Amino acid sequence: MRLVKLLIAALLVWSLYWAAAAWGLKRGIAAWFEVQENRGWQAEYAGLETRGYPFRHQTRISRPALADPRSGTAWRADWLELDSPAAWPGHLELHFPAAAQRLSYYDQTAVITADGLQASLHLKPGAALELEQLAAVADSWQIATDGETVLSGAALELRAVQSETPEAYRITADIRDFAPRAAWRRLLAASAPLPERFDTLALEMTVAFDAPWDRTALEQRRPQPRRINLKLADACWGGLRLKATGALTVDEQGLPEGEIALQAENWRGLVLMAERSGALAPALRGTVERVLGLLAEASGNPRDLDITLGFADGYVTLGPLPLGHAPRLIIR
Repeated sequence: MRLVKLLIAALLVWSLYWAAAAWGLKRGIAAWFEVQENRGWQAEYAGLETRGYPFRHQTRISRPALADPRSGTAWRADWLELDSPAAWPGHLELHFPAAAQRLSYYDQTAVITADGLQASLHLKPGAALELEQLAAVADSWQIATDGETVLSGAALELRAVQSETPEAYRITADIRDFAPRAAWRRLLAASAPLPERFDTLALEMTVAFDAPWDRTALEQRRPQPRRINLKLADACWGGLRLKATGALTVDEQGLPEGEIALQAENWRGLVLMAERSGALAPALRGTVERVLGLLAEASGNPRDLDITLGFADGYVTLGPLPLGHAPRLIIR
């Protein structure tokens, strides 16, 4: 009898805790929307509903819409569901609808549809809610603008995992069957038509920021990259392949310094692709091909090329060729 009473008491205490935590989660979400609205954002939703008793809190936000007028970005969807263990809400999963989401940048809007799109967020206990791990996975997905699909893929997996140094994160990406739209394939095709989908598109690197990613990254200032260790970036598309590895440091102005080693298969096709995409001025193509051809022949394989992409003093070079101003690596 005593055991039954203890079980009933424990169930009552847990039920009270679950209800209090559910109320706190809903109140916290509502307060966050209010804070963003007071900062000048458009931040609204149609409703909040929590279920999942007794072991989880599953909170669905109906018709969320967020817009930051300073950056010009906006997002809206039919719903967003937050799912976490009742014992610790810092291990959070976000589930997105298969229906269209709209992501805008000023007057340009992309419509995103994805099957099984979800993100997981692991936060360190504490007031700062420091990010330990972030992941996003999806099955078949596509991005469309003006009613036309511009990017798609069969599966997507992105991960960022905090290292022993709190400011550093190991970032990986793997996109299966990545497909640009047909018009881009025709534009970028070199001597032979490009296949519909990439054979490989993957990335692995470690990025050290000037501060850990925590709640202030969204509410105040974004952490900025200071050291980038690129273990491997690999893209294979038909007869074209490009691999990259190297390390960069980034100063306070966002200017990178360092070297990235590039390994290009069928490099002439990549040069032609760079010209057609606008990354290389047509007047420079002949000079670039002559210099790179000499370097490739010196290595003993005129079809493939090993060369260094250098960043120094605000400029970028490809081997001995100056390419112009280096991009600023700043997270807005």
